[in-house]
Amino acid sequence: MSLFDGEPESPEGVMPSSKSPLHVVGAPLAERMRPRTLDEYMGQSHLIGPGKPLRIQIERDAQGKGELGSMIFWGPPGVGKTTLAKIIAETTQANFIEFSAVVSGIKEIKQVMVAAAQAAEMHSRTILFVDEIHRFNKAQQDAFLPYVERGVIRLIGATTENPSFEIISALLSRCRVYVLQALNEESIRELLRKALEDREKGLGAMSLTADEDALELIAGYSSGDCRSAYNTLEVAAQLALESTKHIDKALATEAVQQRVLMYDKTGEEHYNLISALHKSVRNSDPDAALYWLARMLAAGEEPLYLARRIVRMAVEDIGLAAPEALNLCLSAKETVNFLGSPEGDLALAEAVVYLSLAPKSNAVYTAYDAVQQEIEHTRQEPVPLHLRNAPTRLMKELDYGKGYLYAHDEEGRVADMECLPDSLRGRTYYHPTQEGREKLLGQRMEEIRHIRSTRHGGR
Repeated sequence: MSLFDGEPESPEGVMPSSKSPLHVVGAPLAERMRPRTLDEYMGQSHLIGPGKPLRIQIERDAQGKGELGSMIFWGPPGVGKTTLAKIIAETTQANFIEFSAVVSGIKEIKQVMVAAAQAAEMHSRTILFVDEIHRFNKAQQDAFLPYVERGVIRLIGATTENPSFEIISALLSRCRVYVLQALNEESIRELLRKALEDREKGLGAMSLTADEDALELIAGYSSGDCRSAYNTLEVAAQLALESTKHIDKALATEAVQQRVLMYDKTGEEHYNLISALHKSVRNSDPDAALYWLARMLAAGEEPLYLARRIVRMAVEDIGLAAPEALNLCLSAKETVNFLGSPEGDLALAEAVVYLSLAPKSNAVYTAYDAVQQEIEHTRQEPVPLHLRNAPTRLMKELDYGKGYLYAHDEEGRVADMECLPDSLRGRTYYHPTQEGREKLLGQRMEEIRHIRSTRHGGR
């Protein structure tokens, strides 16, 4: 029984299933061809080959002789991280919940954990699979910890990023990390041949033929990404149906070219491309930034989505080093709204070039994060009395507002008055860089410190 049976709907971003359905009618070829068992699974023989550690653990768990712990699958796209997680759930007869790190927050995490705890009380085990787990922030990852520690869930996280840098140490220490490797070209060619022959799940009913050099071309362009190879083969199959029902090298080349511009706007390639755009801007590379922007627009990406991300770049990576960047990006967004495509695309291009060449600072970004951490880990002290308003007589009698100094009446417009709670007195969070306008802000901060240090004997 699914954890969510009887409920009208699942939390947003959560995809529940009872015994990890591996095939969906009408699904893309890559989905239909997912292997059902460890024996069908291609690649990763260093982990799940006969006698290998992970396979032994899975089989012992299935036999009731042990229990798998939580784990992280680290590897490039399309190597079968999701598929392996589903096979583990199927083999060990566990409830399988697929969780999206892209669209889900702490509220959804807690809803899933409550459901998993209820299932555990009925002796039903749960595997929670989190794809792109590195996209969760620290607070979201922290939300998993108590449930992983108590064994309410077995967490399987998948990531294309180094878990040492992207996953909090407390969670990482409770998970075993397994490194998945890209499939070699021969393995991918074998999978493509099976897809062409399989009449139940693959393309066998189309009665297509393919030259070996065509399959080699598709496998080579996939760069070890099995899902990409399947998607390209599916394009090639559609092209072949319109002609000779034969896939030769020329037709495979055309399919590869079409696949370059095709990607799922909610899937991994979408996030890979926007990541490439953002990091090119951050690295002050306008040529690469223009390339990735054009790639996404050519693939049919929603320009307003790009505009929102570009505004985020301005506040996250440019900040107060060039504060005018935010206005420029907001203007680009309005231009996209006003003109639409293709004219509005040029405004986005102007914005990414400007951001790429602008001085960079994440000082405000890191300062705000530091403040959030402070709030999370320190006692919530009351507002100091001298900072409180005193609109009533009683409040004045209770010393609300007593000792408040009006900055405009003070020398340099700076009052000798602490505005943080006592336990945080003297704490600093914002540390301006020497880039662009922020250099001037740093100088102003030094002036303010000097005024305070020399007033009233340095108090």
